[in-house]
Amino acid sequence: MPTTTSDRTPLLENWNGARPRSFRCRISRMFRRGAGPSWLASYEWFILGSWLNVLLVFVPLSVAAYILDWDAALQFVLSFLAVLPLSVLLGRATDELSYSLGQTMAGLLGASVDNIVEIIVGVSALLRGEYRIVQTSLLGSILSNLLVVLGCSFLAGGLKYPESSFQVTAAQTSSSLMTLACITLVIPAAYHNAFQIEDGCTRPDCDILAGLLAISRGTAVLLLLVYMAYIFFQLQTHSYLFKSSFVENVERPQMNMLAASSALVLAAVITSFCADYLVASIDETTTRYKVPKPFVGLILLPIAGNAGGWITSVWMALKKKMETTIVICVGSSIQVAAFVIPLLIIIGWMTHHELTLFFANFETIVLFVSVILVNFLVQDGKSNYMEGLMLIALYLVIALAFWVS
Repeated sequence: MPTTTSDRTPLLENWNGARPRSFRCRISRMFRRGAGPSWLASYEWFILGSWLNVLLVFVPLSVAAYILDWDAALQFVLSFLAVLPLSVLLGRATDELSYSLGQTMAGLLGASVDNIVEIIVGVSALLRGEYRIVQTSLLGSILSNLLVVLGCSFLAGGLKYPESSFQVTAAQTSSSLMTLACITLVIPAAYHNAFQIEDGCTRPDCDILAGLLAISRGTAVLLLLVYMAYIFFQLQTHSYLFKSSFVENVERPQMNMLAASSALVLAAVITSFCADYLVASIDETTTRYKVPKPFVGLILLPIAGNAGGWITSVWMALKKKMETTIVICVGSSIQVAAFVIPLLIIIGWMTHHELTLFFANFETIVLFVSVILVNFLVQDGKSNYMEGLMLIALYLVIALAFWVS
């Protein structure tokens, strides 16, 4: 039987083994289902369907704070609280669209929507020349998904069940791609340090920057190609590796297709404004209140962007659907490392912003050890609460290190 609304993930396809429909059938099916729940019922469920939506009251407050030029810290807090429920709503709208689009088309949409907050924040910071915020927020999103979201999921599942299992091959493939993306972020740092040591810091900075830009832009194109191949691998040739063996009762969609589409666009537009206000207040807030800017980018911003995935991942772990949890956590990290970061590099290239893949040595080491730990924990295809505690502990140590940086 098909899965429930909360159980479906865009990157999982054909769970019920049904014969794939043709593109024409899917299009006609979409419009037939557009006559499902009414617009009023759809939006009523969309707005009132989660207790977290009470935070939507901060959306108009964040707009007022920006227009009236309130204190920078207040602008930051209000915009931060506004982005939290918006990230959840984006996920809910995408989930509802998968009823009509089918898992393959929904997967392609979800590949962008799952990390749309990171993309919006990244583009906003990039166009403002805040390269450090771009880098740390994206790195923080990877670490947040790999350590705190996956750790909380392992912990929640481990407290309910002695041990949970998942498909080893799929998990290892995902973690291997994550390792590849991590290595591509290490190479620019190694390049930068090598020339500084070999040349005794005599090489002009412009020459080093030109080399870093060439490496970063070439790597970005290659990573995007690898990511597209991974999507094809996951959705078509090896989709059976990502199926969940645990299914539940049928549940009808709560929104019609047109309402879900409009809700997705509306939430994305509102998120773009709130994210822009959030980024605009960072510089003054960190300067006036002595908050380390890397801590804001690496720890605080990913909390807002990953709120939706965090809730869904823990819920799936409690229902012993660990394949879905792995896809949400590791899959989202792969999307950031192999899709969002290269995308922003190319956007910077097109808009004449010199964004590179060169991260500070400390940040590179933190990412590398985090990926190694996750690889060790998923290689046996089992999880328990102790593994969750280890991931959360590492994340707290990293947060402490960036707070005192």
